[in-house]
Amino acid sequence: MKVACVGGGPASLYFSILMKRVDPSHDITVYERNPAGSTYGWGVTYWADLLNDLHSIDPDSARAIREHSVRWDSWVVHVRDRTTITAHHGEEGFGIGRRELLGILAEQARSLGVRIEFEREIADEGELTDADLVVAGDGVNSVLRERHADHFGTEVSVGRNTYAWLGTTKIFDSFTFAFVETPHGWIWCYGYGFSDSHSTCVIECSPTTWRELGLHQANEADGLALLEKLFADILDGHPLIGRAPADGGAHWLNFRTLTNRTWHRGNLVLLGDAAHTTHYSVGAGTALALGDAAFLVNALHRDTRLPSALARYERERRSAIRSPQRAARYSAQWYENLPRYINLPPPQMFALLGQRHSALLSRIPPRLYYRIDQLAEQLKSLCEVKR
Repeated sequence: MKVACVGGGPASLYFSILMKRVDPSHDITVYERNPAGSTYGWGVTYWADLLNDLHSIDPDSARAIREHSVRWDSWVVHVRDRTTITAHHGEEGFGIGRRELLGILAEQARSLGVRIEFEREIADEGELTDADLVVAGDGVNSVLRERHADHFGTEVSVGRNTYAWLGTTKIFDSFTFAFVETPHGWIWCYGYGFSDSHSTCVIECSPTTWRELGLHQANEADGLALLEKLFADILDGHPLIGRAPADGGAHWLNFRTLTNRTWHRGNLVLLGDAAHTTHYSVGAGTALALGDAAFLVNALHRDTRLPSALARYERERRSAIRSPQRAARYSAQWYENLPRYINLPPPQMFALLGQRHSALLSRIPPRLYYRIDQLAEQLKSLCEVKR
């Protein structure tokens, strides 16, 4: 099969790796519009179950990813002057630089015979008429998808809160949450390490707080200076770092949850963020992108008829990601309704932070939900003892 992958992100690169591992005779080219080594963002997160899955299907990539990742197994939560450490109950989390991850996957793909063409933008699948399959892995702003938006049934839901994706030289040993109260409302961050020299720091707040703090009109330097003051307690004198090179504007965004009615059209198929996005607060984006790649490869090699293979991929993958997508929606809603939880006694607030993926949490008074949750844990422990 002759395959063209548009977009050089994790989804396209991992798809090309798995296709070559299944059948080295596949002719695969990855087209990336940006220069080699250029990417957005800082670090990405993933969990131990993803690492186990990668080992089972591509141990070489899995080993390289693990070797270049940092690990944590606890949370640190700061609210005003309160701090707690919450164990992950045995679940390991990992962070890796996005540039490092892309480099590992690109090297592995090349070693298997995949061609990667950087600084090559594909704006129309008509440029790839000799390809049997065109994989649109060109992200949330997919050009190929937008050319056929009516067919794909693309819908975008814009989140209420604003956020900025920043870096810092402060190394967080644990996954760190910090909630800071200002005269204009709450602002908070999620921090996690991804190398021995840098961490990611995602900062979020309501649109009212964002405007009244003046962040909506501050340039990047002034905005970073203000945020460094607000989060001085956790940064320990380390700076926050914006995009490089800075263009003078602060990069505040509203998260866009993207869905599509269908994921394929003829020999064109959507992969990763081009097909669906999942709120960053659950840290599942990279895992879902790599999972999409594995499902698509599996479908193509279970059914040699392309239309039915693509239909199988869409059907089976939609079913598999339904649960994390729901969890992400509820997690985003938890943060959008932070005042509902933030003034609870610390043990309750910290517990409900961990339960933010629950569909019931927004429907039950928080204190009652906490009591029910604690009772359920006690009954679970009692049952385990009796066994």
